[in-house]
Amino acid sequence: MAHLRSRRRLALAVPVVLSLTASLGFLPAAASAAPQAVSAEQATDAPALAYVVNTKADRHTIASVKRAIAAADGTVVVTYEKIGVIVVHSANPDFGKEIRKARGVQSAGATRTAPLAPAGTTDVGAADYVSAAEAARTTAASAEVPGSEPLEADQWDLRAIGADKAAKINPGSGKVTVAVIDTGVDDTHPDLAPNFSAAQSANCVGGKADTSEGAWRPYTADDYHGTHVAGEIAAARNGIGVAGVAPGVKVAGIKVSDPDNGLFYPENVVCAFVFAADHGVEITNNSYYVDPWLYNCMDDPDQRAIVDAVNRAQLYAQKKGTLHLASAGNSNHDLAADAIDDASSPNDTTPVERTIDPSECYDLPTQLPGVVTVSATGVQNLKSYYSTYGHRVVDVAAPGGDRRYQLPDTPSKDGRILSTMPNGQYAFLQGTSMASPHAAGVAALLKSKHPWASPAALQALLKAQANNPGCPESYDQDGDGTQDATCEGGNRVNGFYGFGIVDALRAVK
Repeated sequence: MAHLRSRRRLALAVPVVLSLTASLGFLPAAASAAPQAVSAEQATDAPALAYVVNTKADRHTIASVKRAIAAADGTVVVTYEKIGVIVVHSANPDFGKEIRKARGVQSAGATRTAPLAPAGTTDVGAADYVSAAEAARTTAASAEVPGSEPLEADQWDLRAIGADKAAKINPGSGKVTVAVIDTGVDDTHPDLAPNFSAAQSANCVGGKADTSEGAWRPYTADDYHGTHVAGEIAAARNGIGVAGVAPGVKVAGIKVSDPDNGLFYPENVVCAFVFAADHGVEITNNSYYVDPWLYNCMDDPDQRAIVDAVNRAQLYAQKKGTLHLASAGNSNHDLAADAIDDASSPNDTTPVERTIDPSECYDLPTQLPGVVTVSATGVQNLKSYYSTYGHRVVDVAAPGGDRRYQLPDTPSKDGRILSTMPNGQYAFLQGTSMASPHAAGVAALLKSKHPWASPAALQALLKAQANNPGCPESYDQDGDGTQDATCEGGNRVNGFYGFGIVDALRAVK
């Protein structure tokens, strides 16, 4: 599938390797923490929107701003006092303009262009299943390698970064947790259950954390993105299915995808970062962009407020010891260019074509300070054809797959990434969504070895152990005589790979 609105929507019509175990019977998520409903009077006046209102993080100012919110016909959903972010619902069409004039408000804006609770279904694509015979062939090939998992023969990505060898030295510490901020994680999967941390998991949809049993699970088996990502990081080496990059660390799920349209709205992501920080999470993986804008421009008051709110939350987490990794994107954009054409935003109503300046318009959370930006590579250690890039923007690269131009010599010959799916199953996916969790897994191995490391120190260690292949002499992937992307920089740092492709083996040595 072509690039649509986020990292999670690249090539989602995929062949799936059948489960090696009996289906566990998918458990639906518990009821989410629904935000406060607007009043009947508001509902009849106009459709309600969600807003973030950002102010100084002190109680006196926050109390004053809350009075102004009420006066402007807004309803407070949740207040994050530690970072000065208030999530609000309002049906007042002038709420944004009015609240921005209030004393103490530093920025404020709508987090979406569509009304709350839009009709529709979650757009995550459907998986195509194949016969048990194909799974048996892969299992037989893996059985020839002592100590490997049943489907590991198809995990070229683990071998590409030495994760199979690293696991024999140090599989990672159970004291380190990577939180998957995504569509939810099916913790009942036999490859994820041994390493899952329910105490550090939640449903943040609506902007308020719900920690009830199973709230972090996907809405349906079609919301499989987060479960796939979780397996890439920490699928256990337990003789079942696949293995993760760091099979000894803990993994948590923080669900942020909207149940009606699958989008990752800003208030959900703010909640996720704060929750992760307050629950001792060492690393977060962010394989998405914050909807509805692919790039949030600082000259727009709504988009500026979104940048402000999300940045406050992720910086708060960094200060509490959490490192964030994020996928670079699947648009083959150069984030270091002078201009980028964006025809996909806003993605919750009608997109409008615009040309943006990457120095003033930001992909969230990828381009926020302190966040590790990860590009994708294929089996040949080349940038994947779809991967967004950018000199001094991309920090590291990692396997994300490339089924078009880079095919491995494996039983399936599939150039994508094999990992866990809901209901005890497995699938091949590709995208920078898959690259970021590989880097997160290596970061977890580094954190296991260096528990003292701050987020900044951990990021430095991640860059230091990476292997940089340098810019390729030519990047004409389709052979039409035209360069498909231009790599700037040298052998130490460049736009395709940042400081290099992560190396799990070097991380544990």
